[in-house]
Amino acid sequence: MITTNPFSILSETVPAIATQSFVVVMAFLVVIGTLVDIIHKKNVKYFFENAKKAKQSAKKKLTTREKTSVAIKTVASDILTTSELGAGKRRVAHLLGMYGTLLFWFASVIMIFCYSSIDTVTPIIWPILWHVGAIMTCLGGFWFWLFLRVDVYSEAHPWYRIIQADLFVLSLLATATFGLIWSFLQSLNISGWDNLFLIFFIISNIILFGGVYWSKFAHMFYKPGAALQKNLAEADGSRDNLPPPADAPKQYGLGINREKAKHY
Repeated sequence: MITTNPFSILSETVPAIATQSFVVVMAFLVVIGTLVDIIHKKNVKYFFENAKKAKQSAKKKLTTREKTSVAIKTVASDILTTSELGAGKRRVAHLLGMYGTLLFWFASVIMIFCYSSIDTVTPIIWPILWHVGAIMTCLGGFWFWLFLRVDVYSEAHPWYRIIQADLFVLSLLATATFGLIWSFLQSLNISGWDNLFLIFFIISNIILFGGVYWSKFAHMFYKPGAALQKNLAEADGSRDNLPPPADAPKQYGLGINREKAKHY
């Protein structure tokens, strides 16, 4: 199962061009949903307006080298390792889900567009990455959904309480779960049941990529920019027009910017 390309076997009954067209349509839905989200919710407009205000209140002008350094640290810390979540379970679950999803999606694209024909031999690495990515997504996602959500963990809400914001994680989990079940049933050559879960897999993908406007899907595009702006604002002293933290140590003696003495 884990070494078999399920899309290659699917091409025996469904033309490869149909599967490839489906992926293109899903990508198109993501673009349209994100654009509508930008226009209607005005998140990007607010982001740039806030960045402009912060720049006006900056206490120092960053050099190109300093900006590059902040950008590299942002990518390494806030984006690739999600350090803002601390060192606890929530961060581990997020990393499992994030990297699992990336593996799952990337391997899907490679297998569908390069090795979806029954006549082509799929390098074993791609189906392994596809299955491992789906498993990682399920581990991180279900761990988060059942035990680590703030409203479940801190507010004692039941795990089955669903709100609109949960559309992204639930459709993502459904996609990974149904994909694994479909591949498993396909490997057992159980006629009928594999097609049923293929349909579930297709529907969950449509909800995931077609529901961008109503879910938190677009946050993966906004969050890197927001993290970079936050770190730049801290570096130039503007702090996004926010007051200094309440627990910031007070300064005494040298280092304080005092007013010059006035002589009357």
